[in-house]
Amino acid sequence: MPELPEVETVRRGLEPVMAGRKIIAADVRRADLRWPFPPDMGARLTGRGVLRLRRRSKYILVDLEGDETLLIHLGMSGRMQVSGSKLGNFEHEIQPLEKHDHVVLDMDNGARVAFNDARRFGAMDLFPTDQEASQKLLANLGPEPLGNGFSVETLCQGFEGKKAPVKNALLDQRIVAGLGNIYVCEVLHRTGISPKRQAGAISVQRIETLVPAIREVLFEAIDAGGSSLRDHRQADGALGYFQHRFQVYGREGSACRRSGCSGSIARIVQSGRSSFYCPQCQR
Repeated sequence: MPELPEVETVRRGLEPVMAGRKIIAADVRRADLRWPFPPDMGARLTGRGVLRLRRRSKYILVDLEGDETLLIHLGMSGRMQVSGSKLGNFEHEIQPLEKHDHVVLDMDNGARVAFNDARRFGAMDLFPTDQEASQKLLANLGPEPLGNGFSVETLCQGFEGKKAPVKNALLDQRIVAGLGNIYVCEVLHRTGISPKRQAGAISVQRIETLVPAIREVLFEAIDAGGSSLRDHRQADGALGYFQHRFQVYGREGSACRRSGCSGSIARIVQSGRSSFYCPQCQR
């Protein structure tokens, strides 16, 4: 599933062709994805101006004229594909619709934005913009790791009394929003913290290293266009390349890349997810 850097990369790719423009036609080509689409979604989107594009956790939020917001979740394999517009150094001609293009937005600048989702685990919703705090998918999210609301203090509060492993705690979207398996593995290696360590037992001093490491890893991944392991593509179709910088993720049995460490990367399963770490330098 795309994590925060992949979603932010897609948002940045959509912004130049959608922000400040109008949706002249919205073609909703099926009744649902993971959940049913809102009633009359195509008609409700057609003719609406796009004020801005934001991101909350792993969701793209498109604020529309008329005080409604379009929520987009990419799910496991969802992609937002832009054609008919210049992105970066490339012109992208309007492409024929594909089998899994489920929602197609034609913009007044000639661009077409298609939500393609082969596995149909993605989602779209419309909700009143001023009711974001109570929107069912957003209401219980914790602070954004790249925002001012995320700090040593808030992470200490989130970990307080937690007997769960720190890996699981960092994946808890109520504690910090947007982190996923890949980047938590990388952050824990960067800080030398074992994914098995109990969250509530981690000292303030170690949490003081976690907060900047989370931000550093996320910013580096965004700059690299995210990580393309299976389905992720940027809005112009380009691959991300942060996967080439992984220190632990997917490297089971390989040598640890930390300077001075002679260990090798191990894999364990925690709550059904693979955790990659170096038992020698992560304690």
